[in-house]
Amino acid sequence: MNSDYKVGDLIYDANIYDGMNTSMDDLQFYKRWLPKNKDARILELCCGIGRLTLPIAKDGYDISGVDYTASMLHQAKMKAAEAGLRINFIQADIRTLDLQKKYDLIFIPFNSIHHLYENEDLFKVLHVVKNHLKDGGLFLLDCFNPNIRYIVEGEKEQQEIATYTTGDGREVSIKQTMRYENKTQINRIEWHYFINGEFNSIQNLDMRMFFPQELDSYLEWNGFSIIHKYGGFEEEVFNGDSEKQVFVCQCKFGY
Repeated sequence: MNSDYKVGDLIYDANIYDGMNTSMDDLQFYKRWLPKNKDARILELCCGIGRLTLPIAKDGYDISGVDYTASMLHQAKMKAAEAGLRINFIQADIRTLDLQKKYDLIFIPFNSIHHLYENEDLFKVLHVVKNHLKDGGLFLLDCFNPNIRYIVEGEKEQQEIATYTTGDGREVSIKQTMRYENKTQINRIEWHYFINGEFNSIQNLDMRMFFPQELDSYLEWNGFSIIHKYGGFEEEVFNGDSEKQVFVCQCKFGY
């Protein structure tokens, strides 16, 4: 990604990441949209440590996971081996991915598109999705619905957002500050890490905000029809107070 935008290395430390991201609120949503045919081929982009990949594979689906970060994929592969699952995990940049295969369903979960900082980055990924999607296949993704009030409050003072113990025994506390850039639509987030009671480092978590009408248009311009747009994983109606933007899309005919 553009070197001006950053995600800190510690944020992608697999044990640090695994310990913080334990919520599975999105799993049932993605499972509801899986094809009924277990012979279907599924592709997860930005799969991380396999938080969703593994339970979908356990249900008998042929799913592959792609991620850019080696440490995350190493953790995912270990988890798959422990569970006796054969999953194809691929280290790649999703902007240039070319697997020479077609998939029945492709999804980008867990707000991952916020790390596509330039429009060009997003458009490249949407092109990759189209190239890998079978006729009639589904493309699903989720991201935040930007909340300006939350961002303004976050700029006022440092807030503790997480405390937990990692699988390798580290006591972690994270305090957050943020600063929003109007020009780039980047929320410049800093996570201040305290490990075992001692200050460790400041890690960047820059996130590009995508506003609702903007993102709808980008999908349409890049050849996708929005079949459903929800405000959360319970498939509630999207409105101005929705925390999430959750999409179910198909490629338009002729694209």
